Amino acid sequence: MNLKQLEYFVSVAELGSFSKAAVVLDIAQPALSRQVRALEIDLRETLLLRNGRGVTLTQAGQRLFEHSVAILQLVAQAREDMGATRDEPVGRITIGLPPTIGRQITLPLIDGFKRQMPKARLAIVEGLSTHVAEWITSGRVDLGLLYNPESPPGLEIKPLLDERLYLVQAASGERRATSQALPLAQLGRYPLVVPERAHVIRRLIETQATLAGLKLNIAWEVSSIAAIIDLVCAGYGHAVLTASAVAASGHADELSVRPLIEPPLASVLCLATSSHKRSTPLTRQATQLLVDLVRGLPQGAAAQSQPG
Repeated sequence: MNLKQLEYFVSVAELGSFSKAAVVLDIAQPALSRQVRALEIDLRETLLLRNGRGVTLTQAGQRLFEHSVAILQLVAQAREDMGATRDEPVGRITIGLPPTIGRQITLPLIDGFKRQMPKARLAIVEGLSTHVAEWITSGRVDLGLLYNPESPPGLEIKPLLDERLYLVQAASGERRATSQALPLAQLGRYPLVVPERAHVIRRLIETQATLAGLKLNIAWEVSSIAAIIDLVCAGYGHAVLTASAVAASGHADELSVRPLIEPPLASVLCLATSSHKRSTPLTRQATQLLVDLVRGLPQGAAAQSQPG
């Protein structure tokens, strides 16, 4: 067992996939699989359960994962401390991203990181904003992006981007007409496919509906935004999403969007960092790269794709 194997194992466990971890680690997938398998043989334990959708941790794998994260954090802190005297970004940093944003910036984030910080290591994990906030607070993640955070203790929050919310429906021959704005008071007329209650968009629209005395027509509840968009395309209902979520889905041409008004609804994307960790050259440079990528995202891409 060595540090490299632990780092590879943690990346696979965090991303839930050998293929995704291979991209982040810049290593061939067969070589990555061999290293993790060698770790399992060395420890005489099955650490990961392989299935068609990725990997999950066994009980032994969960125990090793917790130890490995702590070990790698200590090693990263030592490297950062030594590199700080040279103002050089070294060590390992973990960034948490919401899935819809992750789809858009993971590749440019890795590309930029490799160019700007060649001596450092990057890990990317995806999760709902509530999960990312918990990971930053616990130290599992160094910094991340959150939607509509509620100023949790221990976090420093910096708003980066306001994303308007739209009623999303399958496109039809009446696409031009349905691109008109929709007052929130009329949202109850439409059967909705919504994410789970922990999702920030679900909480936002339910809060606004309550304030307006509006009863929502929730037809289906699905945790995955990608699955929600698939259901909308298939005609199972409507969704309330950001333009970036529609643009990242690959189905923008099959969908029509209507901005919600009276009041207009928006989701705020924020940068979150721990208020307890000291800044290092690595965290400063990685933070700036992440902020630049977010601010460079095309806004309203889904809405602009509509004719007229």
